[in-house]
Amino acid sequence: SLVWAASPGMLFRKTRDRSLYPLDLSWVFGYNSSLDVHSLMDGEDGVLLYVSSHTVVIHDVLRKKQFHLQGHTNVISCLCVSEDKRWVATADQGPDALIMVWDSYSGVPVRTIFESHPEDGVCAIAISQDAKYLVTISAAAVQKVCVWRWTLPTEEAICSIELKPDFVLMQFFEFQDYVIFNPQNPHEFISNSKTQMIFYLWVRQSQLWDKHTAWLLSPQTFKCLVGQFSQSIFHFNNTQALTGTLAGKLVVWDMDNPRTRPEELPPKPHGITATKVVTMQKESLTVLKVLESCIVTGDVKGQVKFYDGKLRLLTIYSHDNVGPIQSISFSTILRSPPSTVPASHWPFLTSWSDSLNSVSLTQNRNFILSTSDATMFHVATDSTSFVRVMQEAKKAVNAIACHPQEPLVAVGSLCGLLKVWEYKQTQYLVSRIFPEAGIQCLSYDPEGCFLAAGFTDGSVYILDAISLRSICKEFQFSQGPVTHISFSHDSKYLATADENYSVTVYKRVLQNGSRCWEHLAGLESHYKPIRGILFGIHPDSNEPRLLSLGEDQQLVEYDLNSSIKDHLVVTHRDRLEQSAVPLCLTWYPQLSNESFFLTANNCYKMKLYNTTTKMCRKTLLGPTYGSPLEKMQILPRTSSADPKQHYLVYITKDKVGLQMLPVDGNPHKSSAFICHPDGASDFAISHDGRYIFTAGGKERTFMKWKVNLLGLDAAAFLGGEDLMPFYSLLDGGREGKFFKELEDYFYYVQLCRQGIDTLERRQVSTHIPLEEIPSVMRAIGFYPSEEEVEEMINEVRFSKYVDTGEEVTKIDLGDFIKLYINHRPALGLSMKSIQQAFQVLGYDNKKGDKVIDRGDFLSLLQCRGEQMTEDELAECLTTLLSRRPREGESELDTCDPTGAAALTEEEIPAEITAEIFVADILGLPIA
Repeated sequence: SLVWAASPGMLFRKTRDRSLYPLDLSWVFGYNSSLDVHSLMDGEDGVLLYVSSHTVVIHDVLRKKQFHLQGHTNVISCLCVSEDKRWVATADQGPDALIMVWDSYSGVPVRTIFESHPEDGVCAIAISQDAKYLVTISAAAVQKVCVWRWTLPTEEAICSIELKPDFVLMQFFEFQDYVIFNPQNPHEFISNSKTQMIFYLWVRQSQLWDKHTAWLLSPQTFKCLVGQFSQSIFHFNNTQALTGTLAGKLVVWDMDNPRTRPEELPPKPHGITATKVVTMQKESLTVLKVLESCIVTGDVKGQVKFYDGKLRLLTIYSHDNVGPIQSISFSTILRSPPSTVPASHWPFLTSWSDSLNSVSLTQNRNFILSTSDATMFHVATDSTSFVRVMQEAKKAVNAIACHPQEPLVAVGSLCGLLKVWEYKQTQYLVSRIFPEAGIQCLSYDPEGCFLAAGFTDGSVYILDAISLRSICKEFQFSQGPVTHISFSHDSKYLATADENYSVTVYKRVLQNGSRCWEHLAGLESHYKPIRGILFGIHPDSNEPRLLSLGEDQQLVEYDLNSSIKDHLVVTHRDRLEQSAVPLCLTWYPQLSNESFFLTANNCYKMKLYNTTTKMCRKTLLGPTYGSPLEKMQILPRTSSADPKQHYLVYITKDKVGLQMLPVDGNPHKSSAFICHPDGASDFAISHDGRYIFTAGGKERTFMKWKVNLLGLDAAAFLGGEDLMPFYSLLDGGREGKFFKELEDYFYYVQLCRQGIDTLERRQVSTHIPLEEIPSVMRAIGFYPSEEEVEEMINEVRFSKYVDTGEEVTKIDLGDFIKLYINHRPALGLSMKSIQQAFQVLGYDNKKGDKVIDRGDFLSLLQCRGEQMTEDELAECLTTLLSRRPREGESELDTCDPTGAAALTEEEIPAEITAEIFVADILGLPIA
């Protein structure tokens, strides 16, 4: 097998098969600086292992190669590596949390444990010295500690214990977030929280003992400030344990009884006692490790100190440019001084040497430092040089943009760091730090000369695209963080949107013989968050056209030519949705004689609007991958792509995907992959359409995805042609009961149109008139509003008008199925939406339930929204309540709700809950 034959370094020697997926993760930038970084290979093979989001990255720094271990669907919360650096164990927190064990030699996942801690996942994990056992601690409120023999094919832990409070013994456990095995005895391990320490001894498969009650040290214990605990280790003398604290001290724990071998375990646990606190330094200790016969500490000042078994200082490695240390990982290669690869062989940013602060160790083990401010260093013990391997964003990465002509990608973070990469060779080019505020959005102009950046303090910078120097003084016209920024096609205008619902426009002008930028005007054009701004070209001229879309359902178009200083002119305001919230928009490719722009809303629907009339021309089922589309762009054509075929790129809350165009509701024409489980903040597409870049927001990472259009084409082909994909979306499919009922309704409409009692010869047709669409839709369980009915009918009626000049007056069964699939609620009828309506419209009764008064209920139906007439309401209620109106009950008094209530006082209670409305009035089942 691959695992059996694997050897160190083999991972990057084998050729990777071409991906069969539409998107293939090509490179990961950035990493989770709160987790450890491990050195897998040193010297001529500088291989590191670290975590980025939900992916484990094995990075050959010298050869600029990465291998990705992908299997988690949530952000990885903890990891550990075996002593020989071969086995890697990872765990995550969230829905369907996993524990996975990987072979770092081959990159193969050798073990996956499902439902290990189904409540909240895992917060701490460790692997034993012999690599046979794992210990995990759950992230639940009541934590569970489990020991696993991961080499056995079982989903059950061999032993476990819950850290429940003991009110009799007055023991209360704090959140344990660190755990480690005894290297000399896999039956022992310790865990600690910020103020407590727990020792464990597992003795057989059914039992796990903690060796001592949880220790809570106070200043009174040793008459000194102990400080919060950071990490713990077992002393190599096998009779003590040590815990580092944020007060720069080490707590020494001693065994009360001598050690026994695992096969001679006592019937009761040993006792452990905190015997002393040793003051090591003033600075907080953040890392504590054992290296053979040395004890190693790392602190918040970036110092690495080596001590002997009696805690006597041996050597110090330090440099002023090193921040608070998060992890230390030693190489497995024992080196003698001239064999170390010189710093010049490592293509990193900077190297330093500080021999005054260092004394060479006899072991000569190089090591990798990672800091909490997202920086990695390689430290050569013989030359005492610190080489900066990687420096990434310290805060959320929210902004990303690709150069329109060159293979460059710019990335901005909330820490003010702006970096530009050459993405084909994965080469860092230039960076700039803005200490005043964080970068929220980026955009290159179409000519590739400028890079505009919007900041959290409302400022806007226009930079040179290559050097990142400011072209002009920054603008400060937004009162809130800038959320969107975009250039016009001719680079004459720059528009921004901010969190205060305002759109601001800047114009490129000629001053003193040179081009510069000035503020034109701004306008608070929305009353809810702006979801997108979009520049286009007027159909009758080459002048720029500007649109903005907000969660207020308004599409606002601006007249840039008529706008003057401090006055932004609005030409049109159009309401695009009735109840859904539009989330993004883009121009649709010219696939027909009619021009469209495309929107996506929070109900998983995509809509095509005529660019001139703003009339909704088509409603389509969009990708349904757990969350609605957040942003979308048309993929630029590649040289190898079919010139007649177009594609759409989109991101949802946590996924990136591709959609074949034209959009028609076929689910097989789209695909999506998890990119950032904690939320994708932005994406950009390379100018040649070969790569997609996604920004991970608070994960502080961004990823490069290689596009493989043939993979999506194959998936769409295998999904079937014509109506086959749509049949699969019907309950029961083509041969199911639902389809048979639909056929019956379709022909029943024809019977009704020709007269039920007629004796004339029937004219059977495959079509029904457009006027009957609402009736059939409601008969099969889809209840559109009057506006939705009008959109459906107009969609069919004008479907061929641009090409033929004629209106369509009837629809066949195939087109009706497509219309039904695309317009019905994507996730079915939702009780949650009914309850939300009652939260808004109702009040709390004496029982604490949200209710609507019967009179108010009838009045709302007649006076709000799509108002019902008296006769319509009477007919609906009597039909729903399954009785004919009695004499004098056919009219409802809209001005007197009590009169309306009198009609149905026997059938409808005085106070209506959401459950009564659904079950008793509408007659629908409640899940």
